[in-house]
Amino acid sequence: MRLLIVNSFYPSPLVPRIIGGAEVFARQLAEFFVSEGDEVEIIRVATTPNQVPETCNGVSIYSAPVRTPHPAFARPRRAPGRFLWHILDDWGKAAALISERIRAFRPDVLHSNNLSGLTTDVWQAARTHGIPIVHTLHDYYLTCPRCSRFSKGSACVDTCTSCNLLTINRKRLAQNVNAVVGVSQRILDIHTHLGLFSHTPIKTVIRNASQALDIANAPERKLTPPVFGFIGRLTEEKGIDLLVKAIASLPSHSVSLVIAGKTNDSEMQRLKALAPDADIKFLGFVAPSEFYRQVDVVVIPSLWEEPGALAAAEAMAVNKPVLGTPFGGLPEVIQDGVTGWIAKPDLNSFSEVIAGIVRSPQIIATITQTLQARVERRTFADVAVHYRDVYRRAMTTEQRN
Repeated sequence: MRLLIVNSFYPSPLVPRIIGGAEVFARQLAEFFVSEGDEVEIIRVATTPNQVPETCNGVSIYSAPVRTPHPAFARPRRAPGRFLWHILDDWGKAAALISERIRAFRPDVLHSNNLSGLTTDVWQAARTHGIPIVHTLHDYYLTCPRCSRFSKGSACVDTCTSCNLLTINRKRLAQNVNAVVGVSQRILDIHTHLGLFSHTPIKTVIRNASQALDIANAPERKLTPPVFGFIGRLTEEKGIDLLVKAIASLPSHSVSLVIAGKTNDSEMQRLKALAPDADIKFLGFVAPSEFYRQVDVVVIPSLWEEPGALAAAEAMAVNKPVLGTPFGGLPEVIQDGVTGWIAKPDLNSFSEVIAGIVRSPQIIATITQTLQARVERRTFADVAVHYRDVYRRAMTTEQRN
């Protein structure tokens, strides 16, 4: 099979940039299929002028220039400039490279993921050449220019007027998709309830799973005091402030917090100021295994409709309990009191759940043992098998058209 994967970012030796789980997923999927003997090409956004093609682990990588008056993802600070960026991202034509690679590579399937900077016109290019399209929903780009459906400190229930206006074209072009995949049932439901993919013949959910993470040499933890951990983007919708404030509400000697993710000195100082007496350790951007071997409980304090946190899949793969909120796909993967905890996203409720764990740390060991005893363990290979089935079904629907 020849597979063309399109995603805004794709980490490689020349451009190692990683922002979220979508690019990690794209790399894992591409390299898995190459290992199975398939041919895979990647198209991502060019982050510098004249970015050259490269090959990494058998995957051919091409970078498409962004047609904006400023560098890719260097969005202007002023509102008029941001508005223009969003307009161009909704109505702009796909880079000529897209059609060039479709003609030269002749893929059996185009698999799109995050499309910010590339635009949904990639679907039109694939449709013009008769290539079936599979799209995975990792975020809310199709209904929200900021991709988050999060505003003024809370998740958006309705789509505001500006978001409706700035996503008209991408929603229209969604009719070209042969198969749509949600990384959770929740993200798929949000899109279909808003009228997207009404004519798409294949709608399914394939939840994230982790590749093997080596933490076998991690020392056995004493759980006193328990170490809570956060890994990911330190942004408002991810709930990092909620977590730090909850930790601050507990006696400083009773709990520790480890934070992994790209940050800077000013952000670290801001978070430390929220909990000046707390034991907080900042790891910066590190390999996931380095983070997981240092923590007892993984916390995902999301305030937005978390699409399908990769951190939850990774944590359970290494038998770490997860504390999450009732947003997005988190309740679909966390069994409250069995594999982790679900806490309401207000400070009192979140603090109470953490305090209960601190008072009875043995519950961490009990849940860890439950995770260790699981007979069925879903791996990334299972994810890839499901995607191959979706590709074949999408190819069948295209042949019927």
